[in-house]
Amino acid sequence: MRVAVLCGGESSERDVSRSSGWAVAQALVARGHDVVLIDPAAEQPILADPVPAGDAVVPVPKEPPAPGDRALLRRRMYDALTGGLEQLRSADRVFIALHGGWGEDGHVQALLELAGIPFTGAGHDVCAVAWHKGRCQAVLEAAGIPVPPRVLYNPAEQPEPPIGVKQLLASGPVVVKPVADGSSVAVRKVDSLDALPTEGELLVEPFLSGREFTVAVIGATALPVVEIELTTAVFDYEAKYQPGAVQEVSPADIPAHFAERLQELAIGAHRALGFGPAYSRVDFRCDAAGTPYCLEVNALPGLTPGSLVPVAARGAGIEYGELVEQLLTAKKA
Repeated sequence: MRVAVLCGGESSERDVSRSSGWAVAQALVARGHDVVLIDPAAEQPILADPVPAGDAVVPVPKEPPAPGDRALLRRRMYDALTGGLEQLRSADRVFIALHGGWGEDGHVQALLELAGIPFTGAGHDVCAVAWHKGRCQAVLEAAGIPVPPRVLYNPAEQPEPPIGVKQLLASGPVVVKPVADGSSVAVRKVDSLDALPTEGELLVEPFLSGREFTVAVIGATALPVVEIELTTAVFDYEAKYQPGAVQEVSPADIPAHFAERLQELAIGAHRALGFGPAYSRVDFRCDAAGTPYCLEVNALPGLTPGSLVPVAARGAGIEYGELVEQLLTAKKA
C-alpha cells in the first residue's frame, strides 16, 4: 500500500508523535509498504518520501514543546492540511500517528473525512468526545463504567474555586489536569486551594492511592493488562517518556479475575464511546481498597516501540510490526 504517516503536529505531544511516526513508518516499510512521512506543522512538512529502511530511534525530550510555539505550529499545520498535499490524496491510507491537539480532538479526522481520504483510528466525532475528559467521563458514567467523582473548573471564569473542589480537597489530595490534553502534561497532585492552577479549563478529581493499569483495545479484543509501577505520585510527562522512570509490567501480575474485570471495563468504555473496529487505550487507577476507576480513554495513544500499546501487544505475543499492520488494515465500521 501507499501509506502517508502523519506525525508531529502542533500539540504538547509533538515530540512524542514524531517518535511514534518514525517508528510506525519504518515498521511499515519493513513490511513492504511504500511510505511517506509527513509532519504538517514542520517548516518542511515532508520528512521523508520514501521513508528509508532501518530502525532509527527518535528520542523524546524531557520537556514538552514551549506553549509559545503553538501558534506558529498551528498556522503551519492548517496551511499544510488545507493546501492540497498531494502525498495525502495519493495515499491508499493515512496512518495517523499524531497525539493530542488537532490530531486527537477530531480536527484532522474531520478534514480527511471531508476530503474522502481513508485513515486509521476512530472518526472525528469519537475523537472529539474522548479527547475532552469531562465529556468522556460523563459518557462512561452513563454506560455504567466506574469513574471518579470530578469537578470541571475554569479559574478564568470562576475566580473562587467551586464548592465541589473544596469538598474534594476536604477529603484529601486531588489530582488536577487540563480537561483536554494528553501525555499527562501539566497533571499535578494538589493538597490545598492555594496550590490550584490559575489558568486553563481543569478537571479536578480525588487522588487515588492504589495501583495503576492500562488496557489497549483493538476492535472487540482487549490486549493483556499492563501495570504501571510508579516512582512518582502521578504518571507525568517525564515519567512516561524517559527510560527507566517507571516499570511497566505486561501482562500485569494480578489475579485472573481482576485482569478479566479490567479488560471487560475497557471493552465497555471502548464501545460506549463508539470506537468500533478502531483502537484505543483505557487507563485505570485503583483506590486504597483496590477498586478500579476509569480515568480516560485515549483515541491515539503513543506508538513508539516503548509506548504502552506496543508493550501490551508484546504481552500478547504480537511484535511491533504486526501490531502496526493490524492498525493500518482495520476496517472502519
